[in-house]
Amino acid sequence: MDKRVTFKGWRLPVLLILPQALITAVFFFWPAGQAIYQSAFIPDPFGLKSQFVGFGNFEYLFSDPYYLASFKTTAVFSILVTVVSMSVALWLALMADRIIKGAGTYRTFLIWPYAVAPAVAGVLWLFMFNPNVGIASWYLDLMGYDWNHKLNSGQAMWLVVLASSWGRISYNFLFFLAGLQAVPKSVIEAAAIDGAHFWRRFWTIVFPLLSPTTFFLLVVNIVYAFFETFGVIHTITSGGPQQATTILVYKVFADGFVGQDLGSSAAQSVVLLVVVGLLTIIQFKFIERRVHY
Repeated sequence: MDKRVTFKGWRLPVLLILPQALITAVFFFWPAGQAIYQSAFIPDPFGLKSQFVGFGNFEYLFSDPYYLASFKTTAVFSILVTVVSMSVALWLALMADRIIKGAGTYRTFLIWPYAVAPAVAGVLWLFMFNPNVGIASWYLDLMGYDWNHKLNSGQAMWLVVLASSWGRISYNFLFFLAGLQAVPKSVIEAAAIDGAHFWRRFWTIVFPLLSPTTFFLLVVNIVYAFFETFGVIHTITSGGPQQATTILVYKVFADGFVGQDLGSSAAQSVVLLVVVGLLTIIQFKFIERRVHY
């Protein structure tokens, strides 16, 4: 029977949650409120005064072809990063789960890339695929493939997808490996005795049992692709070529800090806030349903 902790009075619970509440208020609610407020104004070029436009910034955004194109780019980028990182992580988790001798060493090596910051990962992949001095581009040139992600939009997209997925594979690997180790071994052994081969056991028994973990990682990886890949894109392509890799979060930076269009940038931040809020609601609804059943 689980023991529940109870407090005598309200002062101690409030004192315990106060530091986290202050951090959340200062670093989340205050910036979010400022973004919502600034999205209703257009400041002058010198920042001395602002003109109230209401929903004018949002109307301009959804009539701007470049912003609408960034929605499509973000969708393609998020799907590719999620599929690549989760599929590779699941395969590695399956292989690591079958290893008996030296399993701890293999798992440690597979977790290491998660410690690399996105900007650092972007620099590493940029050096490897540099059209002039990159070792990967040199091998591609030997095979007759002309690599230049600075000019080819498709190559640029795949490069930022690979760089973003590489650092995320370790995170997904941890969750998939934990999910695999929670699968009852007796069920797997019974299926093996009945003659089911490895992949049949995986698709009919293991993968359905991993569905809660898979859905959780699906939402988390989409949110990651929306926000945390800014450093990768900034270091590798800076949104180019011809805005082929300009996702929504990078366009916020480009319009706000480079173009100094603070009203449009704030409106884009609000749109991103709404999108992530919807993804979070979907995730909690799924978890609530799983707990209910």
